[in-house]
Amino acid sequence: MKFHLGVDLGQVNDYTAVCMIEALRLPEINEGRLLVLKYLTRFRDVLYPDVADRVEKLMKHPRLAGRTSLAVDATGVGPAVTDLLKKRGMSLKEVKIHGGDSETRGEGGVHRVPKRNLVSTLQVALQTGVLKIPSKLELGETLRDELMNFRVKINVSTGHDSYEAWRTRPGGKATTTTWC
Repeated sequence: MKFHLGVDLGQVNDYTAVCMIEALRLPEINEGRLLVLKYLTRFRDVLYPDVADRVEKLMKHPRLAGRTSLAVDATGVGPAVTDLLKKRGMSLKEVKIHGGDSETRGEGGVHRVPKRNLVSTLQVALQTGVLKIPSKLELGETLRDELMNFRVKINVSTGHDSYEAWRTRPGGKATTTTWC
């Protein structure tokens, strides 16, 4: 078993989200791959050093220690948070999300990934059953709805696309520490 922890850093009006997926190898299903969302939380109005504390605590959890890869959104305020995590000795992959159309791996192993690739990969995994979002996760249904209802906006001047989750439910300061 292998776990993957992802951190999407929000700014003033956005949520910071943390999720953990367990990658299972099951030869009898889905070409041997199954991704199960095991942990999901999102929060606002939390200082970035406190975000680093939460991530560090998760990475050191006995169930995850030494068995978990960490990917952190390095867009916007990301470099400040990745610096905090690196200073604590954490190994991580920095991901810069952009509106372009090509993926690159640049200096220091920073991955530049178009948001369309992230969104479409998750949508396909969910639709084909490779990604499972347990209904007992407090925010599971919200995530499923957001993934299935992303809206694309094309900037006429640049030709770049941007994505936003179309929310059918009110926002709020949703947080959860549910483990499945």
